[in-house]
Amino acid sequence: MAAESPQVRERAEVSFYALPVRSVLNRESSGRLPFAWTINPYRGCEFGCKYCYARYTHEFMELRDGLDFERKIYAKTGAPEILRAELRRACDRGLPIALGTATDPYQPAEKRFRITRRLLEVFAEFEGLQFSITTKSVVILNDLELLKKLAAMHDLSVHVTVTTTDAHLARRIEPKAPPPQRRLAAVARLAGEGIFVGVNAMPVLPGLTDSPAGLEDLARQAAQAGAKFLYANPLFLQPSAMRQFMPFLRREFPHLVRRYAALYARSAYLSQEYKDQLAEILTSLRARYGLNAPRPERSTITRPTQLALCYT
Repeated sequence: MAAESPQVRERAEVSFYALPVRSVLNRESSGRLPFAWTINPYRGCEFGCKYCYARYTHEFMELRDGLDFERKIYAKTGAPEILRAELRRACDRGLPIALGTATDPYQPAEKRFRITRRLLEVFAEFEGLQFSITTKSVVILNDLELLKKLAAMHDLSVHVTVTTTDAHLARRIEPKAPPPQRRLAAVARLAGEGIFVGVNAMPVLPGLTDSPAGLEDLARQAAQAGAKFLYANPLFLQPSAMRQFMPFLRREFPHLVRRYAALYARSAYLSQEYKDQLAEILTSLRARYGLNAPRPERSTITRPTQLALCYT
């Protein structure tokens, strides 16, 4: 299907393709994540974050050059209509759905295709769902009025990814994403409109964004912006991402190359010891800055009998 996708636009080394899809809701099967279903309106992401784990998804389409992930963007143009049909067939609308887990739903392509916007309009036809949106982009503010409507109808949370408050570092590791201060300003705007919004410090990069002082500054600024929560996970570095990330380290941070080679010598995951140390820091910061607010109760929502699709 990817090979047959027509090219619909091209600009500055980035090509866009309309990708037909047979399904939109994808089951999360690892059991490690706090949601049951995922939706990604786009394959590939123009932001080009050096650490992005999702580069492997282009390999499913036989695109093995890691840079294709940010240069060939596939838009699931028919996704809203398919989502509507899938939700109508759903038996269980109580299981959480995550929008934007692999690629950013508000990346630059959204200005052209507006698939995320149309997906949200589909959600507005239903009631009582639990879903989240994860993004680095301030383009989400274009949908603010719709998000306010959805927040009154569903259990909605918005997760704005901010890996560091250091704008210079952010520009090096996330070359095309908005600067951290603009993302935090988006958090403030969303919070000011009553949206349940918080910050994802994901991924935490050893030796780059994991210092206690840096994490505390992020927590402090997130709280000042009105964030209700702060989540963090360490860098997951599987082979497709490593092929892009390690040359980047050699160019930009050569003193870290040996450390990363040792940290990820046996697994794409960091050690449990590192995870425990990070969790301890985050637990303290959440308590200190009030970043552990529970999801708001939506008592006015009519909750259907729990989203397992009937045909799965």
